[in-house]
Amino acid sequence: MPQPILHTERLLLVPLADRHLDLEVHLDCDLEVLRYLDARTPTRDEVVATHQRRMAAAGKVDGLGFWMAHLSDGGEEGEFVGLMMLPPAHGPDQPDDPTVCDLGYRLVRRYWRQGLASEASRALLRHAFDTVGQSRVIAQTMAANAGSIGVMRAIGMRYVRTYHPQFDDPLPDAHLGEVEYEMTRNMWEEMR
Repeated sequence: MPQPILHTERLLLVPLADRHLDLEVHLDCDLEVLRYLDARTPTRDEVVATHQRRMAAAGKVDGLGFWMAHLSDGGEEGEFVGLMMLPPAHGPDQPDDPTVCDLGYRLVRRYWRQGLASEASRALLRHAFDTVGQSRVIAQTMAANAGSIGVMRAIGMRYVRTYHPQFDDPLPDAHLGEVEYEMTRNMWEEMR
C-alpha cells in the first residue's frame, strides 16, 4: 500500500517526494525550527542525505513514511506548512517491530501555535491505526520542548517515560532528558 494523500479540515498531506527537497532545505535552515534537534544549520548536502534516508525509511512498512503538509487550497497544495513524520520506529532503544511507528512534526515557524501540528497528527494517527494497522505510535522529544509535548497531550497521547541519552555535543537543557509519549490501538479505539 503506497502512502496516500491525507486531508484534514485545513491541510493537505502529500507523501514526501524528490520534488519536495527545496522545501526540506528551507525548513531545516531555520535554527529555531531545529532548536530541539540540532545546534547548527545543516548543509544542503546533509539535508539531501537526510531526504534520501527518509525516502528509504518510507519503503520499509507499507503506508508509513513522511508527508509534506500544505494549506489546503480547494483540495490543491497551497502554502507549505511543514514536514509530518510517521516512519517505522527506529533508534537504539526501539524494538524492531513493524507494528510500531514514530510520530513527528516540524512546522514552518509562522504556522506555530495554530493547532496545525495537532490537526495533522490526528490524521496520521487515524491512518496509522485504521489503515496501516499499527499497534502503537510513539513520539519523543526533549523534556524542555513544551510546544511538542503540548501537541502530544492535545492529541491524547500518554506519557511513558523520561530517559537520558548521552550526546557528544548536548543541546541546551539536554540534562532534563528526553520524553516519550504513546498512543496504543486500545487507546485509539477508546477515544473514538
